[in-house]
Amino acid sequence: MLGTVDSPDSFEREWHDMRHGSLLEGFPEYVGHEGRAAEIRLFEIGIIPGLLQTTAYASALANGDVRRGGITPEQADERVSVLAERQATLVRNRPPTLLVVMDESCVRRPVGGAEVMAEQLERLLEFVALPNTMLQIAPYAIGERRPFNLPVNLLTLPDRTVIAYAESQMQGHLDRESTFVLPVLSDYHQLQAESLSQTESVAMINEVRKGIP
Repeated sequence: MLGTVDSPDSFEREWHDMRHGSLLEGFPEYVGHEGRAAEIRLFEIGIIPGLLQTTAYASALANGDVRRGGITPEQADERVSVLAERQATLVRNRPPTLLVVMDESCVRRPVGGAEVMAEQLERLLEFVALPNTMLQIAPYAIGERRPFNLPVNLLTLPDRTVIAYAESQMQGHLDRESTFVLPVLSDYHQLQAESLSQTESVAMINEVRKGIP
């Protein structure tokens, strides 16, 4: 364990010091803020957001990067270990409100085989039962009304400052400027309005889970 659950600043330093071959610019600082955020908003495409991933699902993704030569097995182990530390933010004494919108592709794309995917979908159903969470799926049908084509993270800090973090395949960017952050927050609210309700999203997850052989 990295021993950083109660120390976001040292957690950020751990990320700087790690031998992580694919660490994106801005992400270490983002992780430090994430550990003390009052509210976390996430949008993801293609994969389940890290804070909601099971160990097996996260390992399958990391091992895929190993097979492609992107990272070493040791770096894959570090990635999964640090993800577990980040997930501890959900069970601290005063957990953040966590609002998640996932593109439909996140639940329909198989990762790690049937057993891993079934466990992952079950984790999502456990997540929606928590008192501080909301999960919505942005269905394919919303088409061009989906405002984001890349993953987006929005953090509301205890002083109500909002920070936006977005990343592409090769680059991450952390922004505090209101001229950038407020339009992203507005687009996120629109995304929530266009997405399925949590009840409808749970129904879709159950439908996908039943289709797993």
